[in-house]
Amino acid sequence: MWTDERIAALRELWAAGHSASEIAARLGGISRNAVIGKAHRLGLEARPSPIKSRPAAAETWGGRTCVWPLGDPAEASFRFCGAKAEAGRPYCTEHCAVAYRKRDRDAA
Repeated sequence: MWTDERIAALRELWAAGHSASEIAARLGGISRNAVIGKAHRLGLEARPSPIKSRPAAAETWGGRTCVWPLGDPAEASFRFCGAKAEAGRPYCTEHCAVAYRKRDRDAA
């Protein structure tokens, strides 16, 4: 339930830059999505997604660089390989060797 006290706490934590998950945990009894929905309805300033702020694979591929993911997408250190991609492929030679395997026609 959104009481005046919980709304005030939400406003304060949101302004301090806490994540919706952290705010939900601190307030207790509500989900991350409930926090996001309430923040939206209150007209609180939207914050950019940390995931969407990273270069998209399609954008990187359009630049003809390898889009083999390196690391955990949830970590700030996540990136794509970035080496020169093979013609018509999204990956460099090294990562194409991992991603694409020749079929053995004799294998059943």
